[in-house]
Amino acid sequence: MPEPILISIAAALAAKAATGIYDLVKKKFSKDPAAIAELEAASTDQPETITAIAERLEVAGKEDPEFAAALREQYQQEAEVINQFSGTARNVVQARDIQGGISFS
Repeated sequence: MPEPILISIAAALAAKAATGIYDLVKKKFSKDPAAIAELEAASTDQPETITAIAERLEVAGKEDPEFAAALREQYQQEAEVINQFSGTARNVVQARDIQGGISFS
């Protein structure tokens, strides 16, 4: 199972929510048509595609530590602006700074 950060990165890629990360990964996968097809077909509606991308990222990172470092750095830069939720919940709040309280009626 890939590291949780790789799952988060893969989810951001599937949501097409992080263009810098997407461009970095697409460039890395450019010589692997199957990886590119998987990346482009990824969807947050299909958790198996997120897992598959995370696994590819894990392998690529082990083979190329510079890519792994660049990927994590880019994710840290973009993570502050990525709001995502995947799963089932009754109430979800995605926020950065909240002044006061939150309540659900």
